[in-house]
Amino acid sequence: MRPTRLDPLFAPIGTLKGVGPKLEALFARLLDTDGPPRVADLLFHLPSGLIDRRARPTLAEAQAGQIVTVEVSIDRHRPAPPGKSRAPYRVQCSDHTGDLTLVWFHAHRARIEELCPVGETRIVSGTIELFDGMRQMVHPDRVVTAEQFATMPLIEPVYPMTEGLGSALIRRAGDAALARLPKLPEWQDRHLIDRRAWPDFGTALRSVHAPRDLDDFAPEGPAWSRLAYDELLANQLALGLVRANLRRPAGRRNVGDGTVRARIEAGLPFELTGSQRRAAAEIASDMSAETRMLRLLQGDVGSGKTVVALMACAAAAEVGRQSALMAPTEILARQHAKTLTALTGQSGLEIAILTGREKGQERARILARLESGEIAIVVGTHALFQDSVRFRDLGLAVIDEQHRFGVHQRLALAAKGEAVDLLVMTATPIPRTLVLTYFGDMDSSQLTEKPAGRKPVDTRIIALDRLAEVVDGIGRALDAGRQVYWVCPLVAESEETDMAAAEERFATLGQRFGDKVDLIHGQMKGADKDAAMLRFQRGDSRLLVATTVIEVGVDVPQASVMVIDHAERFGLAQLHQLRGRIGRGETASTCILLYKGPLGEVARKRLDIMRETEDGFRIAEEDLKLRGEGDVLGTKQSGMPGFRLARLEHHGGLLETARNDAKLVIETDPKLTTERGEALRDLLYLFGRDEAIRLVKAG
Repeated sequence: MRPTRLDPLFAPIGTLKGVGPKLEALFARLLDTDGPPRVADLLFHLPSGLIDRRARPTLAEAQAGQIVTVEVSIDRHRPAPPGKSRAPYRVQCSDHTGDLTLVWFHAHRARIEELCPVGETRIVSGTIELFDGMRQMVHPDRVVTAEQFATMPLIEPVYPMTEGLGSALIRRAGDAALARLPKLPEWQDRHLIDRRAWPDFGTALRSVHAPRDLDDFAPEGPAWSRLAYDELLANQLALGLVRANLRRPAGRRNVGDGTVRARIEAGLPFELTGSQRRAAAEIASDMSAETRMLRLLQGDVGSGKTVVALMACAAAAEVGRQSALMAPTEILARQHAKTLTALTGQSGLEIAILTGREKGQERARILARLESGEIAIVVGTHALFQDSVRFRDLGLAVIDEQHRFGVHQRLALAAKGEAVDLLVMTATPIPRTLVLTYFGDMDSSQLTEKPAGRKPVDTRIIALDRLAEVVDGIGRALDAGRQVYWVCPLVAESEETDMAAAEERFATLGQRFGDKVDLIHGQMKGADKDAAMLRFQRGDSRLLVATTVIEVGVDVPQASVMVIDHAERFGLAQLHQLRGRIGRGETASTCILLYKGPLGEVARKRLDIMRETEDGFRIAEEDLKLRGEGDVLGTKQSGMPGFRLARLEHHGGLLETARNDAKLVIETDPKLTTERGEALRDLLYLFGRDEAIRLVKAG
């Protein structure tokens, strides 16, 4: 049970004064929460900038373009002339050094007369501009009396907004949320707090939302650093508790004498690379240890992760244990099953596939053979989590594209056996900082070489207004017997965007190339997707128009050209993943990045990096610099915990401290029962790491 002292922070935003159902719906969109937004979600929505109203010049000293706060006398009103409703309403005012005109468009006369009574003094804040050489202030931010000015904040936070929800509304709701903030026990180490001169949690939140000077808001300042560290510690503590919970009871080794692995390697149609051998050895070493394996296998697109995973499955099979390989999509699961079946050859390992599509008698037969132990390796989607799926003795769980699955799913699969080793694979190389952030202490193996025979891909950047030339070039490639991917970012044209939709592009290319063109997108039924993919793999279709469903794992060695439509709309990692679908065969390959200009600075950098390098690890580092950590791993799409308070570019240096602190806590207080341990439970609840608390209780 969550402690009752946290209840004010977990109350819906709709319980705050001034936030009705309409505003609550807008806040839900702004804060991007799974359920109704809570008070804590609003408090964790930090300002993106500040307005500093402390400059108090005379009118003669005020500079054009500067935000100033000036004291003026109201001299006269100049309303819009009759019949000229579009003309502005002007108010002339002055101080002892000069004149200023206040300007409002679409003004309510009575309202402005009340705001600026002639002959009285007012304090006015806004941006000074010059118009025909005269000073003016259009739509002043503030017009207040001396009494009102005494309570007005001079440094004002500015928040990320959404349509219908401006900064002032967010600020008001934020003030109401801060008023609800309870006094919470200190969960941080007292020595760390003193050494860093950090405020307590409540004071830190108030400082960032209502700063008194610029230091209160600086990301490296004490208040924001404290909040960032809270979030990093919650993350590292949750990862550490999961890892501690995954420790294997002593006495079960998941590695045999190497005979099955030797048989598989002897039958491979290629030589293993040095990094494949090294990764396989590291995994086998983990699987033979007394504690359970929790290892991350990173490999660039086409670096041969599946073979390394197969060697791990074979090691488990040598001692009679089963393996499960879980993929995020059905297309990828079927691709893995096909690859594994081809590679196992004469090894005698039985492989099966289990997705939502296997039904009736076929499904019952697979489930029975899994339970009896006949099947050594099962490949599937999240269908593998279902209660009906039982193993005789599951020893290894391999999870592909880890960032698409949450911690609880990882645990659900590992719970289907006793002392199950866990191997996590990703084709998105992850910068070192992010490995620490999202995987904690997980050991990591990297595949840094590409298998022999992989050719470099020639990447070109071409503007969309040269589309006709590109289509002509595709025609020549098709005439030469080559196969082509054409990737579009959306399935159907939407009102908000002018992106080329897959269906529309399919129709126009179909007019030119007829039945050589096929279509595949995420909204098609599984069987239809597979059929389209099969036609392309067999060469029945030559030009496949697709959305990003082909991003991961689809293997058609004959395809040697890829066009990415509106490439400026894709992230770097995604562009790199897509490009990895070509360059797998004997033919020299070309990737065309079609963009619609003019390009913004970030989009231009992204495309330039794609042209310069095929090194996935460098691309991942550049992606982190350009987009920040949340997007690199697709946290928005995947439900993976992105950070709300920590910014790795500012707070990455605190990660190591958080990891060491979490480690010490788990070693000395694994059940979180000490005074600090109880307070740390509050921290885990606050940052949505509840699964870690369930583990503490279950353990």
